[in-house]
Amino acid sequence: MTPPPTALAEATAARVEPPPTTTAVPAPAIDAAAGPPAAEGSPSGSAVRGGLLVLAGILLVALNLRTAVTSLGALLDEVRAGLGASGAMAGLITTMPAIAFSVLGATTPWLVRRFSPARLLAVAMAVLAGGQVLRVLTGNPYVFVALTAVALAGVAVANILLPMLVKQYFPNRAGLVTGAYSMSLTIGTTVAAAAAVPVAHAFGSWRFGLGAWALLAAVALLPWLPAALRRTRRPSAAEGGPARGGRIRPGRTRLGWAMALYFGVQSLGGYAAMGWLAQMFRDAGYSAQNAGLLLALVTAFGIPVALVMPSVATRAGALRPAIVLLSTAMAVAYLGLAFLPYEGALLWVALLAIGHGAFPLVLVTIGLRARTAEGTVALSAFAQSTGYAIAALGPLLVGMLYAATGGWHLPIGLLLAAVVVQTLAGLAMARPRYLEDEPGAVAGASG
Repeated sequence: MTPPPTALAEATAARVEPPPTTTAVPAPAIDAAAGPPAAEGSPSGSAVRGGLLVLAGILLVALNLRTAVTSLGALLDEVRAGLGASGAMAGLITTMPAIAFSVLGATTPWLVRRFSPARLLAVAMAVLAGGQVLRVLTGNPYVFVALTAVALAGVAVANILLPMLVKQYFPNRAGLVTGAYSMSLTIGTTVAAAAAVPVAHAFGSWRFGLGAWALLAAVALLPWLPAALRRTRRPSAAEGGPARGGRIRPGRTRLGWAMALYFGVQSLGGYAAMGWLAQMFRDAGYSAQNAGLLLALVTAFGIPVALVMPSVATRAGALRPAIVLLSTAMAVAYLGLAFLPYEGALLWVALLAIGHGAFPLVLVTIGLRARTAEGTVALSAFAQSTGYAIAALGPLLVGMLYAATGGWHLPIGLLLAAVVVQTLAGLAMARPRYLEDEPGAVAGASG
């Protein structure tokens, strides 16, 4: 399933070389104990082991990034009944991931300037595990929402850090490593969606179907724990640590806003699907378990898409056609769900999986549009925090339109309009350039 070596060579060649007169912005501090950069020539045995540990840690973290969300989507009816939540409260619950990722993800660049990525990821996985355990112990819907936000705080930080770590440690294999962690994310999403209902039935409560995923988060904590507990000196700017002044401001650039809009609108559709697709299929006549399996198939079919799409995005001239293809697949899937939801369910699921390839595509594009690790984390934070603020509207508006009309035509019409916006933003994002070269990108830089 891995791309051939020639694909990696083409992906590397497709990257735009910076002009020699450009001044690079210093990269953020990276804990040396977390492993060596992959681009340092012939690595020693310890360097190879360190790089493999970083890769294993990235893949395990990625495995956890959506389990708390899709397990909830598959058990939404049971959670609503168990907590006595209204339809509006259910809409808020399905919107919580995007809200948490937006608000808390924006703080990650500030955290990176003060703590090592290893320490941040260790704390993030501990918070995710604890939040998932605590939220299933309450019977109050408002407390459940608050504890869901706590759990997702860990996911929000990890969302921002992973593209930076790929850029820092695997610069010559960014497409392949991004594909691998996107595939890991998709596997975790799939397993959680497919297994949440059977686990709940096996133990006799939806609480077990949600709480079981805390164990997976605890496992993801382990690779980062030794480096997180090690006391390290924070590097100065001259040593490659955070710079004083000259910080990168993606929000002042057209590139930053194009990427934020693309990220946000594709996430809007993704979170609407995670929150409501199982309910669409249940309303069409499928049982709760089969509806959960169909939701899981979206992510299962998306595994090869997640692996291949980042490598496609790094090939010269391939980004624009890929954006159009993904949007077309998504639009056809929405039309099918509107008019033949039961008869063509497998086809619509497959097309949705292709359309959701926009997520790994935009992740790898974040690294391609920044020269430095600091630029990558700044662009990642802005695109994801702003994007998830947009995405938060998806499940909420879909839920409100569904509650108001009792059907899916109007909610799906909203999602089709979002596809149009996504396509336009994607075409603007596809023009090759670097964030650091955009007018107004570097604020307060000193000569």
